[in-house]
Amino acid sequence: MFKSLLRTDSNMGSIFLRLALGVVMFPHGAQKVLGWYGGPGFEKTLAIFTANMHFPAGAVILLMTAEFAGSLCLIAGLFTRVFALAIGLSLSICAAMNHVQNGFFMNWFGNQKGEGFEFHILAAGIALALVVKGGGAFSIDRMIAKK
Repeated sequence: MFKSLLRTDSNMGSIFLRLALGVVMFPHGAQKVLGWYGGPGFEKTLAIFTANMHFPAGAVILLMTAEFAGSLCLIAGLFTRVFALAIGLSLSICAAMNHVQNGFFMNWFGNQKGEGFEFHILAAGIALALVVKGGGAFSIDRMIAKK
């Protein structure tokens, strides 16, 4: 079971998908966990999601883990399928709860109440491709699975 999560082929495309999703998601996770990039940090993020949005604390911690540790693991190609699935699910939930009401497009011109969900579809699609294909060439997953 464990090795089947890590099994991947030597495709080169996954490295670009991993890097793109990992680099894009890292700042989001760092905002929530470390307070970098103007983010609230761990304690405030936990309070915001539990008090204002009524999420269970465990779910919020899983979200922060997916975005922060998951982004770093995607970049390295470690547990690619697991973290791609976690990031894809978190983005899908976020889009459904917070962005669908703003329409499809991002708020480029400032004439919407908030951001649309186009980013979430793109990132969730990348995540789904990684769930299907795995980490590919140059991934830690591939090195472990070959042993």
